[in-house]
Amino acid sequence: MKLLPLALLSLLAVAGSAVAGDYKIDPNHTMVLASWNHMGYSNPSANFRGATGTIHYDEAMPEKSTVEVVIPIDQIDTFVPKLDEHLKSADFFDAQKYPTATFKSTKVTMKDGHLKVLGNLTLHGVTKPVTLKAKLNKVGIAEMMKVPAIGFDASTTISRTAFGISQGVPMIGDEIELRITTEAHGEKK
Repeated sequence: MKLLPLALLSLLAVAGSAVAGDYKIDPNHTMVLASWNHMGYSNPSANFRGATGTIHYDEAMPEKSTVEVVIPIDQIDTFVPKLDEHLKSADFFDAQKYPTATFKSTKVTMKDGHLKVLGNLTLHGVTKPVTLKAKLNKVGIAEMMKVPAIGFDASTTISRTAFGISQGVPMIGDEIELRITTEAHGEKK
């Protein structure tokens, strides 16, 4: 099952009144969700908790925006503890050998108010290009912390076998749908 980019991640789209700025991804308000088909009967999902990283967002020139995300593979949560352990094993992610996945953007484009974030996803020791479709949710001030804040949703589909994770294919689907939602915070002004 393939993952995310990560970081990830759910970035970059234009709307709101943002200025160019740097934001740290809030792991408590970020979800990297993966879903796959299981023998044609169901479409289970998993959350990779604790993603961290940075977003540089430039509303005036979105093509200058960037994202870097680290996703802790060993934090997978399917709500089924035995499945979590199996997915962390060498049969799938081999989380002991490859404890994180990373996503680093290489290019950002905007069309019709939506962003495409192209980048490299490294998962299971393999790096492949991935394109995230992203939407800006909101730019503003996080009321409780009184700091600049930004939020995005993003999605993509990856092939897990392209990353060397082939256990159970084709009964367990090769295509992994990734949905990412993230909130990131800037420095207090």
